Amino acid sequence: MKTRVHVLVSGRVQGVFFRVGAQQKARQLGLTGWAHNTIDGKVEAICEGEKEKVEQFAEWCKEGTTFAKVEHCDVQFEDYKGEFNDFEVREFGF
Repeated sequence: MKTRVHVLVSGRVQGVFFRVGAQQKARQLGLTGWAHNTIDGKVEAICEGEKEKVEQFAEWCKEGTTFAKVEHCDVQFEDYKGEFNDFEVREFGF
């Protein structure tokens, strides 16, 4: 079964390779989607794929990279849409 997750991560998550780490984790798990910084200092990501793998990605987001300090991770599961071919790091999303 496939699913989609939308995460919004706050804390020290910009400038600590969080987006690149998310990309590496997603690709390792065979997932697609994107991650970008928000103007208010958070990282937002959407990820799609097999339910178990997407859940693993969401759990990774709660910890992040070595230098990150995640204070809050809002996780919302959504219906799978199949709209991505890869997982990409995007610039700021406004």
